[in-house]
Amino acid sequence: MDQYQVTGMSCAACSARVEKAVKSVEGVTDCSVSLLTNSMGVEGTADPQRIIQAVTAAGYGAKLKKPAAGNAGMAESADGANDLEDLETPKMKRRLIASLIVTLPLAYVAMGHAMWNWPLPGFFEGNPLAIGMLQMLLAAIVMVINQKFFVNGFRGALHGAPNMDTLVAMGSAASFLYSTVMLFLMTGDAQAGMALLHELYFDSAAMILALITVGKMLEARSKGKTTSALKSLMKLAPKTAVILKDGEEKEVPIRQVKVGDLFVVRPGESIPVDGIVREGMSAVNEAALTGESLPVDKAPGDGVSAATLNQSGFLTCEARRVGEDTTFSQIIQMVSDAAATKAPIAKLADRVSGVFVPVVIGIAAVALLAWILAGQSFGFALARAISVLVISCPCALGLATPVAIMVGNGVGARNGILFKTAIALEETGKTKIVALDKTGTITKGEPAVTDVIPAAGVTKEELMRAAFALEQKSEHPLAKAIVQYGREHASDMAVTSGSNAADPKGALTDLSVEEFQAVAGNGLTARMGTDRLIGGNLRFVLESIGGADKPALKETAQSLADQGKTPMFFAMNGRLLGIIAVADALKEDSIRGIQAFKALGMHVVMLTGDNERTARAIGDRVGVDEIVAGVLPDGKETVIRKLREKGRVAMVGDGINDAPALVRADVGIAIGAGTDVAIDAADVVLMKGSLLDAAAAMRLSRATLRNVKENLFWAFCYNAIGIPLAAGLWIPIFGWTLNPMFGAAAMSLSSFCVVTNALRLNLLKPYAFRSMEERKLDKTVNDMENKEKAEEKIMNVSEEKERSKEEMKEITVKVKGMMCGHCEATVKKALEAIDGIESAAADHNKGIAVITVSKEIPEDAIRDAIVSKDFEYLGME
Repeated sequence: MDQYQVTGMSCAACSARVEKAVKSVEGVTDCSVSLLTNSMGVEGTADPQRIIQAVTAAGYGAKLKKPAAGNAGMAESADGANDLEDLETPKMKRRLIASLIVTLPLAYVAMGHAMWNWPLPGFFEGNPLAIGMLQMLLAAIVMVINQKFFVNGFRGALHGAPNMDTLVAMGSAASFLYSTVMLFLMTGDAQAGMALLHELYFDSAAMILALITVGKMLEARSKGKTTSALKSLMKLAPKTAVILKDGEEKEVPIRQVKVGDLFVVRPGESIPVDGIVREGMSAVNEAALTGESLPVDKAPGDGVSAATLNQSGFLTCEARRVGEDTTFSQIIQMVSDAAATKAPIAKLADRVSGVFVPVVIGIAAVALLAWILAGQSFGFALARAISVLVISCPCALGLATPVAIMVGNGVGARNGILFKTAIALEETGKTKIVALDKTGTITKGEPAVTDVIPAAGVTKEELMRAAFALEQKSEHPLAKAIVQYGREHASDMAVTSGSNAADPKGALTDLSVEEFQAVAGNGLTARMGTDRLIGGNLRFVLESIGGADKPALKETAQSLADQGKTPMFFAMNGRLLGIIAVADALKEDSIRGIQAFKALGMHVVMLTGDNERTARAIGDRVGVDEIVAGVLPDGKETVIRKLREKGRVAMVGDGINDAPALVRADVGIAIGAGTDVAIDAADVVLMKGSLLDAAAAMRLSRATLRNVKENLFWAFCYNAIGIPLAAGLWIPIFGWTLNPMFGAAAMSLSSFCVVTNALRLNLLKPYAFRSMEERKLDKTVNDMENKEKAEEKIMNVSEEKERSKEEMKEITVKVKGMMCGHCEATVKKALEAIDGIESAAADHNKGIAVITVSKEIPEDAIRDAIVSKDFEYLGME
């Protein structure tokens, strides 16, 4: 899309005229004109020179914006802030001050003296012609000061494209010309001149211009604020970089940095381009890209992005993406493109704006003739026509949508939420179903150790050392998870192994194995010193060690599998060491994100290639409404097509295989940590890749759409009420009349009200849920988290019981002297009082007591307990 700067536009009628003219050029497939930024986006194969000629023929000016190409992209982004600088407000302010300096004396003469008999210099007393001449002179000065209204207005009319300036110019000029005619009539008779003094509208001619200028200044100032987010982003773009050439540092303009160059970044400096850290460690503030204020630690091998701030260490980096290819430049381009496009909801306002001014001129003419035919004076009828011209406001209609879209995009950009087009911003909030890809979206997409369950008599550290030693030579993703977990808990293994705890990694480097062998589909075997290690599934491990089937272990493994985890068993020298469970861990805020979707009334669907049992386990944990399991990579698009039959669908994904589904969905949302293919296919990009951001995007979209509707309602209602009132429709019924000056005041405030209402979006907190349904969010999430903790606790208790069963053993004690059931109860109570004896059962017929112990019990303690009850202890079997 080619971008053009358009000059001379003053209202929605102007933008509609430019858009119509450009669309008529052969080769133009689409055109979108933004009154807010005075810019135009054109798609197609038409020659730019022909497009500029079409705009010029329509009565406006245009020039092609210089594209951000190659290495100059970042510099162009930095300079782009100048295009959005508020140049109109200072000009308007100077015009307003000059107008008021002249208009106030005019108001004193025209209204103060005529209505309240305020004093005038002696020359003017009783001289209506002199008073009239003074009013005409002052009004003429104000009209010269505000000549822009007349130049733009009549030029537009001559080109067949009347605009708001045309209405203002016609109203002011009609007042001035009518008053001039009355002034000439005053020259004949002094007494008649005093009567005709009240027929002068020079004050209206000037006050209309002054009041419209007030409104225009307020509008320009407010419009400048709507682009503040984009301007703030652009100003973050660094203009220079310090590169290393032949070992020496050299500061160069950002446009001279090339891919492969080494550059250095000191603490407190902005990173100039996207790159990879080669030397040094630091904390980098990435708020400019993600909206996240917490710094991110960077080490050699980590990526860094342009416009982020190096906070602590000295970094040497290699440039990977420069110019318009940097993430920062792409963000600015996305926000700019979104501002240049139009939302579907704006189409009605555009159609109305295209015919608004001619219709208003027609209504003014009808009002003039109607009141003359009704017997009113020409002055009265002219006042009604002028009121219609100056109260009508096409600007409010034209600004209703773009200002809200611009502010909404700015709020999104500050929070790391990027809408590629205005259509995406509008459609996101309309979706009713959200489909989530499981891997990388709900989960982290990387296996991680979730449970370490040692067998009876085995410590956690012993199990981990054996598992680490065995898995470190495997390339399997599950093996890498165990190795990573081992490195993170190296200090524990160091203490156990007797290594220096101050150098925990020494414990890992010592764990080398030989005779490593991977048994496809089953597990691994190896030898560590004299110890034989085995790891894999339960059947493989039990067969390898020749152990009997263990129902307790099967139950534990089944319980882990039901939670979506993969249990892995380990043994050493024929002895089972325990279980390590690995799973694709949930992202920290996945549960909260899904509950946020539900609070917004969304139907949440999870798509995954996992089997039904694993998918159900994860789906139940996070609380989705529907699970579609066993979906092949190329099957997601088919699922989205079926979901669209039930309502509008938003698809959230991050991988290459998600791209078809993202395109098929009504709105595709790609997380920023995903692939470039997914990001290109999506309508919305989340820089932080959190599901909470996706919910926030929907909330922001709904708030923006609501704001647009409020603006349109105000704009339509204002004109629907104001125009009939100005035309005098209510005079026969209520006697209401509207002075042209009050009409101009109302018109000047209408656009200001629309823009100010749009600026309220800056106060929106996309992550704060306020509706009654949304207030249940925290309670729901807490309940789910408590449920998850309870399930984990039950699991731990169950595991503890299983371990206890394996650790307990039975001992038979011979007891002499028991004669009846009472004797049995006495022996039982005495034995169970001993710490470590879990239960006891006595039999006087056999002369024995069978005790179950959880730890070693001294024989003397058993003997003393039996003897103390006057029975004879005969030993243990």
